[in-house]
Amino acid sequence: MLKKRQKTSPPGRGGLSYGQKVFLLATLPLLLAAAAIALLVAAQSRQTARQEIAFLENELIAAKKEELKNYLSLARTAFINIYGRALPDDAAAKLAVTQTLAAMLYGQDGYFFVYDYDGNNLVSPRRTEMIGRNWAGQPGPDGQKVVDQMIATARQGGGYLTYDWPKPSTGKTERMVSYVIGLQDWRWAVGTGVFIDDVLDTVAAERAEVRDRVRSTFLYIGAITLAALLLVFLSGIFITLRERRLAEAKLKDLTQRIVDTQEEERSRVARELHDGISQLLVGVRYALELARKRLRTRDARAGQNLDRGIDHLNGAIQEVRRISHALRPGVLDDLGLGPALQALTEEFAKRTGIKCELQTVVFRNRLDQEAKIALYRIAQEALTNIERHANATEVRIDLYGHKKGATLRISDNGRGFGGDDTVTGTHTAGANNGLGLRNMQERIEQLNGVLRVMASDSGLVIEAHVPLSHMLPPEGVTKESA
Repeated sequence: MLKKRQKTSPPGRGGLSYGQKVFLLATLPLLLAAAAIALLVAAQSRQTARQEIAFLENELIAAKKEELKNYLSLARTAFINIYGRALPDDAAAKLAVTQTLAAMLYGQDGYFFVYDYDGNNLVSPRRTEMIGRNWAGQPGPDGQKVVDQMIATARQGGGYLTYDWPKPSTGKTERMVSYVIGLQDWRWAVGTGVFIDDVLDTVAAERAEVRDRVRSTFLYIGAITLAALLLVFLSGIFITLRERRLAEAKLKDLTQRIVDTQEEERSRVARELHDGISQLLVGVRYALELARKRLRTRDARAGQNLDRGIDHLNGAIQEVRRISHALRPGVLDDLGLGPALQALTEEFAKRTGIKCELQTVVFRNRLDQEAKIALYRIAQEALTNIERHANATEVRIDLYGHKKGATLRISDNGRGFGGDDTVTGTHTAGANNGLGLRNMQERIEQLNGVLRVMASDSGLVIEAHVPLSHMLPPEGVTKESA
């Protein structure tokens, strides 16, 4: 019946498949990033182009203005001797200057013009119909009162003007830049101008080129995005196959490591049973057999053998308690992590002769069961490594809580192994990852915590950080409200 339902159910009814979700998860950010990049590139290109075009336009107009200034300087040199020797009402001198300026033509549209301060045109060789007429107050093609502005500029000593004016060679109205100076003794405004239609054409061509570049950029980004999508699709297929092989290899490796850890733990327990309890029990048996023989012969020393056997039996009981405590200390469940670590350090110092100091503070919150077990096992593993490999004489253990969770810090003055290893989540930095460190790492990974191993000339430091999520609220307060 179940197979029949699966056959008749429409595809896609239950939502997207895992592969489709992964593909969307990979492609959507790529598409959004490509769109954002395209918009950003277009905006930046337009802004940069506007700045470059404005700079180009300013530079070209500045060159035109400098050219006008040079032209007017040449014209002034041509009539300055006449003007300098003439009186304000010297009609002959004025006629000579107007003739000189009218003859000074340059280029296809270049000429000099003269207006008196009343607005009468005195010189206009390219547009002779303007000569002798008064142009004061009359607007130009763009609505500006050009002659009035020229006269005002001349009165102030000189300057530049920009306005629309008919171009002599074509008769069309074009943009023009003029430079005007004032002959104050004669009350004349003398100037010349140059049309900047070529500058405007150059700027328009640059703008069109910018638009073409932006359009090409969009096309390039679109092509790159399509190629990237194809690459993501092919890479997804390749990565899926590769990850499956890696997952199988990791699973096999994890299984082997679990078996190795179990075998190592069994070997350790068997070794302790053989080296400790077995020898003690053999001693008990030997003492009891000897006591039995002496009792049969009514030897008074039988009581001594019984006492020795009882002592051996008490030692075996203590050894059994020690082994069971190492496997799972009851004080950890009954009293908490602090007392369990205290018992562990006292037993370690008594057994090894290594000075061991424990510093802890009362937690405002309590660790949950997983965190207590993990930190206890990390401390146990660290002390075992110190006993076997560190050649240390002092060990310090600090356990404290903070606003981000809890931290267990174990430091010794042994030889360490050099380097600075950090273990965070599933990432391990460093090559000195023996079975002990790997066990610590796996335990802290289960808590989403951080294991940091730091080695220096003064010894080795191991820090295990448990996140706040593994801290229980005070009694009477729910975890949600806390």
